[in-house]
Amino acid sequence: MPITKLDQLLDAVKSKPKRRLVAAFANDGHTIEAVNEAREKGIIDATLVGDEATIKKVLEEQKLNAADFEIVHEPNDGKAAAKAVELIRSGHAQILMKGLVSTDKYMKAILDKEKGLMNPGAVLSHVTVLENPNYHKLLVSSDVAVLTYPDLKQKIAMTNYVIGVVQSLGIEKPKVALICATEQVSEKVQPTMDAAVIAKMADRGQIKGAFVDGPMALDVAVDKESAATKGVKSEVAGDADGLVFPNIDAGNVFYKTNTKLCGCELAAMVVGASAPCVLSSRGDSSLTKLYSIALAALNAK
Repeated sequence: MPITKLDQLLDAVKSKPKRRLVAAFANDGHTIEAVNEAREKGIIDATLVGDEATIKKVLEEQKLNAADFEIVHEPNDGKAAAKAVELIRSGHAQILMKGLVSTDKYMKAILDKEKGLMNPGAVLSHVTVLENPNYHKLLVSSDVAVLTYPDLKQKIAMTNYVIGVVQSLGIEKPKVALICATEQVSEKVQPTMDAAVIAKMADRGQIKGAFVDGPMALDVAVDKESAATKGVKSEVAGDADGLVFPNIDAGNVFYKTNTKLCGCELAAMVVGASAPCVLSSRGDSSLTKLYSIALAALNAK
């Protein structure tokens, strides 16, 4: 059965072999709390990389047993991120998570050409799974955080990543909308041109495993009445599983409108590396972090 609610991720991931998560510079209570909750629910085993004394102090404050975690001592934040990546590369762990280390140092460790997690030519992107009570199923979208103004190659990668994540939710052939301000193709609006190319690639089998259509305005993608009013006939229109945004402006505004004004819950991860990477912030709820870990575990190899 397809996963239609985020809390269903927790049960779905338990049917898979348990993965090990390694948290980079896990010196803070926010990270340890989220990792421990996922560990207690049987989703993951946990490795905490950071200053051992600080980590043990936090564990003690939270009344947690240090013996339940593997602790790797590395007091420098940048080196802790590199060490966490090294544990992924060695096969010791299958999921990477950002701790107290800054995002730029975390990403630097992932992107390191010699010791990072990227294959040559790979594209790193951010994927969000959003649960909005006004929509009849989960919505998977990209990119709201990593790729700013993606070119055609990057948009193709984003499309494939969205397809893969939707499939991990149990939907065999996802419906993916390439979002623009309009469904009309115009040579003056480059995103509409890119969307038309990607849609045609999907029609010809160059992008596999999904119905892909665009350009498509957001209302047409998620509302059947709008699609009918505009005369748009498509497998995707009004029933999209995935949304690919033309740039970070559109994607990030959509993301924050849903989370800040609509109170929607979500799961998110960075994809394109050899392992899924959880990129959480202090502003994320503990539930968001738990769902993000579960999503990463569901997609880990």
